[in-house]
Amino acid sequence: MGVRKFRSVEDMPGPPVLPRLDPENIRLAFGLSSLATAFHPVRAIPGVRKYRSWNDRLAAPEHQGRRC
Repeated sequence: MGVRKFRSVEDMPGPPVLPRLDPENIRLAFGLSSLATAFHPVRAIPGVRKYRSWNDRLAAPEHQGRRC
């Protein structure tokens, strides 16, 4: 198979359209979700925590390095 060159992104063909309500769509979605989780796992810490202000929340050790 040869290499195809395109002048711009608009010239490139898009992904194939999958039929609606196809079970394969769910399988692909779960596969992408597990791939994303493998690259950046989310650690859920159980429990409820209360803070006096938003700044106290941002200063909490479990929040460091995270975005809200």
